[in-house]
Amino acid sequence: MRALWTVAFFASALCGASAQAYASEKPRVVHVFVALADNAHQGIIPVPAVLGNGDDPARNLYWGAAFGVRTFFRKSAEWRETLRIEKPYKGVLERIVFQHRTSNVLIVADAYQGREIGQAISDFFSAAAGIRLHQSEPAACLASSAANCPPEDAELVVYVGHDGLMDFSLAKPISRADTVQRKAMILACASKQYFGAPLKSTGAQPVLWTTNLMAPEAYTLKAALDGWILNESAEQIRHRAAAAYAQYQKISVTAAVRLFSSSW
Repeated sequence: MRALWTVAFFASALCGASAQAYASEKPRVVHVFVALADNAHQGIIPVPAVLGNGDDPARNLYWGAAFGVRTFFRKSAEWRETLRIEKPYKGVLERIVFQHRTSNVLIVADAYQGREIGQAISDFFSAAAGIRLHQSEPAACLASSAANCPPEDAELVVYVGHDGLMDFSLAKPISRADTVQRKAMILACASKQYFGAPLKSTGAQPVLWTTNLMAPEAYTLKAALDGWILNESAEQIRHRAAAAYAQYQKISVTAAVRLFSSSW
């Protein structure tokens, strides 16, 4: 495992006034589980080989490409990348931490190797249920902006990628482990249909998921998080996500609204 510290981390406001302002507050944490697109190991419609290599996060459709989670948030004016770690855990090729520039919110995003999509989905449900995924965080994480807010403290858990539950089932239901009321977003094809029953057993509540085929790209997540940070209702978040999806996919807002759901 190797930590790669960005210049922005050392110069960031986390070491200055913003950090002092937030020092007494516990950050709101979003944990994002990304299953890298993988032509060889997932039941996806094949994408260009460079985008569908599940061993190459830097150029992957859902991570390093223009609308992938890492690249899209890195280029966003509202977010600052503060930490990058290669291979923090088995099956996870990269972890990124983003700090929101004007609110006390962190994103911890994990890029799972494409062939490990089953583990990514299982870990997502475990996090939704309040189950600790690892015995300890990597030392680099604990020394970073995420020091006092490991992903296990996430208020919101997110899955991004292929709907693997179209191809396989969970080995066993994952049941709620505590009394914390977490929220969940699932950006994958027809996720309400396939993720519904397993999510219900975790005790988490859906904020955003889908009713049909879709492109799980990061502009939808960014728009949804904008609303979540403002404590908007799930329905307001749904409409934000739909507006972004309509803009980038060049479809009507009405069609995009139908694609998303914010309820059981």
